[in-house]
Amino acid sequence: MATIRTVDVQDFINSHKLSRYQLLIVALCFLTVALDGFDTASVGFIAPAIRKQWALSALQLAPVFGGGLFGLMIGALLFGPLADRFGRKPVLCLSVAFFGAMCLWSAYATSLRELILLRFLTGLGLGGAMPTAIAMTSEFGPAKQRSLLVTSMFCGFTLGGASGGVVASLIIPLHGWQGVLLVGGAMPLMLVPVLIWLLPESVRYLALSGRMQEQLARTLRRIAPQEPLDHATFTVPENKIKGSPVRNLFSKSLIVGTVCLWLTFFMSLLVYYLLTSWLPTVISNTGIPLGMTALIAAALPLGSTVGAVLIGRLMDRHSPCLVLTGSYLIAAMFILLIGVASSLPMLVFAVFGAGLGTGGSQTGVNALAAAYYPTASRVSGVSWALGIGRVGSIVGSMVGGVLLAMHLGLSFMFVLVAIPAIVAALSMFGMGRYEATHKSSEVVQAIPGSVKL
Repeated sequence: MATIRTVDVQDFINSHKLSRYQLLIVALCFLTVALDGFDTASVGFIAPAIRKQWALSALQLAPVFGGGLFGLMIGALLFGPLADRFGRKPVLCLSVAFFGAMCLWSAYATSLRELILLRFLTGLGLGGAMPTAIAMTSEFGPAKQRSLLVTSMFCGFTLGGASGGVVASLIIPLHGWQGVLLVGGAMPLMLVPVLIWLLPESVRYLALSGRMQEQLARTLRRIAPQEPLDHATFTVPENKIKGSPVRNLFSKSLIVGTVCLWLTFFMSLLVYYLLTSWLPTVISNTGIPLGMTALIAAALPLGSTVGAVLIGRLMDRHSPCLVLTGSYLIAAMFILLIGVASSLPMLVFAVFGAGLGTGGSQTGVNALAAAYYPTASRVSGVSWALGIGRVGSIVGSMVGGVLLAMHLGLSFMFVLVAIPAIVAALSMFGMGRYEATHKSSEVVQAIPGSVKL
């Protein structure tokens, strides 16, 4: 009679060298968030062209940003719990197909009201794709490399955003802003069959749910073909939660981290989307040509890409909360520099540094959230943090129009923009101190004869 072997899925992944198959999974998630980033950032790059063609004021244009970001928020809150309940892969494929179709439709909008509605619908799909891709990458990553893998994967978002600036600078003069949306809608639709064909379901999700054990074994064999997995059962060192995945976010062991993460996501996405949405317009108001404006603004997502890799490596080696505290403070410094930049090279450097600190830190806090929550509520934890962050992004996109309408001086305006980055730094510092103190207390209680202070 064959001996049944029990395999801890996470230990299995941790004990083997990162495989080509895992890198393929990361690459597919990279492409997903790259298209997400392209679509999200392209609206900022095409905004001056829409404003000019339809003769809109800054305040009239603001709901175009807000509609998409509101859809992102609703999509994140809706699809995250579905991914925890029904699986990562089907929700990811559905989300990508939906935002691709809606973005394609947006290119044919004939009025401001219609464009706002279509951007909202596009946002629904975008809101479901990103947290699912983050969770998928985290669940296939070895513990020692998890932050770096998640942040490297999420570089797709910033690179996609940067390519939006390049594509916009090339397409708008020839085909108008509609051409950018056509490209942004067609690419996700072409990716969907590739995801269906190549992307597996999360092994941690399958092990926790107890379903499709043969499929789970096939996936693990592609990670480590030499391992004998016949007659094996698969587990993860977690219990199924009672009640909804969202309710678990407020359990005694998670609630402080949840609150700190939500505050950080809110402030982080507020400042990042304020810059992404309005920086091209602010730069163009200084008299710089539209094509050059898009290229300068593209330094923001490029800086985010560099920051994501650096921050991910540091988070795997040092306290993640301490690393993020420092990176958000760096973001505030560079945002202040944008307001006082006296030359074109200094402006590009400041925008690049602001991207390094804002987008790079946001990528890092995505990885932190994915590692912080257990499997049964991981996508819910990431998606609801992103959903709360989307509220911040909506506020940021709307505040940008208000600040421009107030005709504030550039230096003072960017002082105000830097404040959310400082608040995010304080929130990460507070979470780090609480987690360190809480863990220390648990260790003290576990020592025989110890006294809880």
